[in-house]
Amino acid sequence: MDRRQRRRAGRTVVAVGIMAALGVGTTGCSGRGAAAEGVNGAGGDPVTTLRQAADTLRGAGSSKATTSMEMATGGTRVTIRGRGVYDYRRRLGQLTVVLPEDPAGTSEHRPITELLAPGALFMKNRGAGVPADKWVRVETASLSDGNLVTGGATDPYAAAEVLRGTRTATYVGRTEVGGTRVRHYRGTADLSHASRRASADDRASLAAAAKGFATAEVPFDAYLDDEGRIRKLRQHFSFVNGREKTAVAVASTTLLYDFGAPVDVHLPSPKDIYAGRIAESEAENRSAH
Repeated sequence: MDRRQRRRAGRTVVAVGIMAALGVGTTGCSGRGAAAEGVNGAGGDPVTTLRQAADTLRGAGSSKATTSMEMATGGTRVTIRGRGVYDYRRRLGQLTVVLPEDPAGTSEHRPITELLAPGALFMKNRGAGVPADKWVRVETASLSDGNLVTGGATDPYAAAEVLRGTRTATYVGRTEVGGTRVRHYRGTADLSHASRRASADDRASLAAAAKGFATAEVPFDAYLDDEGRIRKLRQHFSFVNGREKTAVAVASTTLLYDFGAPVDVHLPSPKDIYAGRIAESEAENRSAH
């Protein structure tokens, strides 16, 4: 890949946010297992079970999380990884998001620290002229994707809230995620329906995503343990590239584990939040011509 291609790929990453993919080994789904448990599996009606997944997470309290996001642009697959913790009752999380290396194997950006809060995303080491000791605050409802992809990591609880809009779902069968036996469901959610059923904190963001994405439909694969907790959730979003007006497919994967893990997240004080202008968009717009 030449320098121009690398810069084009970099611009797309910035336009989407900070993306990632982490391969999570799971065993193949067994058709015989699905038949043995029945069409709906042990969890009952798949649509009802999935719509309740967010409430089940709140009941679980907290967990550790690994996030990943990936997309293909200009023939190049871009992947971004995240790892952290999340408190589902307080709706607070912290992730360390790592951008992909360049073709030479060199990291082009320091890891970005993200704080996830109701209606807001805070980022540190954002770059684009922001001082290293300052945070950038973004209102998620102001983003055309509701921050489902902008941050390069889908907020774990927001990902579960999307499932409130499940329209169709089927039980695939039993498998394993991270050594835990789970039930695999496959279906499609609608962001418009999800926004109407979501908690007050996520309604505006999901409503923005329903309007901002190329389609409000979100195909997904969800893996729930026997307590109904999400262990793995892979969702497919489609947004329109602002420059080329073409739809770009984004796959977001959320892996949840170690439920009950301690979470100590403190939001930055107003004096630590950057109030200046982020220069990145202007510089990249100039370099694109």
